[in-house]
Parts: sequence; structure tokens; C-alpha cells
Amino acid sequence: MTRIKQAETAELEEIPGQINESEILYYLQKKDINWLYVDAIKKLTDFNDDRLSDWLNMSVKTFREYRKPQSVFKENVKEHVLLLLALFKHGISVFGSPSNLDQWLHTPNFFFDNQKPETLLHTVTGIRFVDDRLTAMEFGDNV
Repeated sequence: MTRIKQAETAELEEIPGQINESEILYYLQKKDINWLYVDAIKKLTDFNDDRLSDWLNMSVKTFREYRKPQSVFKENVKEHVLLLLALFKHGISVFGSPSNLDQWLHTPNFFFDNQKPETLLHTVTGIRFVDDRLTAMEFGDNV
């Protein structure tokens, strides 16, 4: 396995499988959150640059600028990336595959006021709410 592949795998494995505020704060303080984490999302899921940049509240052009090695993520982008990565890991664990998670994210849902869960991924609060619903599903709620 190449060093880059090992690093990508390490980033993915280190991220908690559910959103935990103390762990997220630890990562924000101790880790260099960079493009490898975004790339881990892209490898874990089928989400494209358009969707990811939309959720991160930036243009696709700006999003792609973060690929450059000298790019430094803003603090709010770092947090958003970590939360999305943890959410996707959790969602794949609940649904069994990225495609099943993607389908659930795209389907209007009563518990989201008949909106698609993905519409809430633009904010930290929305990501946490979606993650809470995934946890509820794990314990038997019909979400």
C-alpha cells in the first residue's frame, strides 16, 4: 500500500463512527485537517465536488482550490469536513452501503418536515440533527 493510500485509510479509520463533540474538538486542535479528509469522503461515498462544495457552502472552484498542497482550511471548513465524514461513516454503518445512505439522504422524510435529510447538511446543527436521527434508527425508531 502506498504512503498516500495508508494516510487516507488512517484518516478514515481515526474519525469516530458517530459525532462526538469531544472527539471532534480533539481532532480540530490536534490534527491537520486537509484535503486527505475530503478525499476520504469522496472515496467513502459517491458524492461529487458539486454536492460536497454545496454542503461546505463554497463554490466548486473554491472547493477545488483546497486540493492544492499549500492550501490551509479555514476552521469552520475543518469542522464541517470532520462532521460530514463522521456522519457518512455512521450512515454507511446504519444503511450498509453508501448507495443506501445516498438514497435515504435524497428521500423526503416525515421526521425532517417532509424535506430530504441532505438539505440539512449545510450547517453543523443540521449535520448533528441528521446524525441523531441515524442513532434513533439504530435503536428502533422509524425515521
